[in-house]
Amino acid sequence: MEPEDSVNVLGDPLALCGTDPVTGFFRDGHCNTCAADQGSHTVCAVMTAEFLAFSKYVGNDLSTPRPEFRFAGLKPGDSWCLCASRFLQAHDEGCAPKVNLAATHRRALEIVSLEVLRENSAAS
Repeated sequence: MEPEDSVNVLGDPLALCGTDPVTGFFRDGHCNTCAADQGSHTVCAVMTAEFLAFSKYVGNDLSTPRPEFRFAGLKPGDSWCLCASRFLQAHDEGCAPKVNLAATHRRALEIVSLEVLRENSAAS
């Protein structure tokens, strides 16, 4: 399983998303993807309390520690490679986390428009 080209939504080399905790489909800190990544974990998002509560509510608890998976649980301020569809769902519900565009894989554009990603950019 090899990652697809590591290019971000701006057409530049994909930047590191996060290493504390280590994120990404490949657990390499980058939002790289491949055909096996059916969830498209391509959006580098900075967690907020509001988004973590939303994610838990819709059935994906990212904040509770799961030691059996060596997962400490996410907290506000952590960077994490989110599924593009979950990001879009949160955006549509008005609770999208901020996005690191430099670390968001271009494959996210198959699901989320660049306009929506820019609207939620952590840099803005």
